[in-house]
Amino acid sequence: MRTSVVREYYALTKPGIIYGNALTAAAGFFVAAHRSIHFPLFLAMLAGISLIVASGCVFNNYIDQDIDAKMERTKNRPLVRGAISNHDAIAFGILLGLLGASLLYFANILTIAVALFGLFIYVVVYSMWSKRNTLHATVIGAVAGAIPPVVGYTAVTNSLDLGALILFLILFTWQMPHALAIAIRRFDDYRAADIPVMPIALGILPAKAQMLCYAVAFFIASTALGLAGYAGSIYLGGMGILGVIWFFLCLRGFWAKDEKKWAKQVFLFSLIIILVFTLLCALQM
Repeated sequence: MRTSVVREYYALTKPGIIYGNALTAAAGFFVAAHRSIHFPLFLAMLAGISLIVASGCVFNNYIDQDIDAKMERTKNRPLVRGAISNHDAIAFGILLGLLGASLLYFANILTIAVALFGLFIYVVVYSMWSKRNTLHATVIGAVAGAIPPVVGYTAVTNSLDLGALILFLILFTWQMPHALAIAIRRFDDYRAADIPVMPIALGILPAKAQMLCYAVAFFIASTALGLAGYAGSIYLGGMGILGVIWFFLCLRGFWAKDEKKWAKQVFLFSLIIILVFTLLCALQM
């Protein structure tokens, strides 16, 4: 297969999303492992969830072709340009999902079920229905995006307990300011594609208010992991500081003169948060 074709298939999987979800899955694994890393299991989990996320992204690209063609940042995606056929994209997405589920079988059936649940939410509920029809699509997408750390956690524990719930809530509450910041930053793109995200459907001010509320919820959820005994004092202190900074950064949005610049700052800081979160989960071991 020619290098250019490989590059097109690679782009179809949305690598940035894969890397981000792999980080959070690793964080969930570290929390559950408690200083006892089983590296073959860790690698199988990481590869498995990455392939399932890649599968979801391929199907999302297939479903969103008409929308992507209208948006500046997505108009050059492989399916929009016709670099890959729809038939080949669907086959590729199915193959990735099967391979991912097969690798997660090395963990346990619960981990496969949790990962496939996230795939269903992202592809069917979010991509096929809610993204085009309701401003609450961001919430639904956040549910799917909060699954990878739970996958990492259940790969070790084979159970859905308080730790899994807290990890889910951390990623769910993190994603809301993150996603709304993207919607504000890419306001013109979403309006051109007629996607009813909150900044367009209700206005930017209500979106800012939601971002602030979710920043508070994120602070509570992220520190709860330490307070409940699933992470140590270094984690607790680090996430507490990041949570406070993010709250004030979201609060500053109410006085921002350049809203897109402010939204970009929130977005970039959200990436720092998720990276540090993973590192702190690893360090607490």
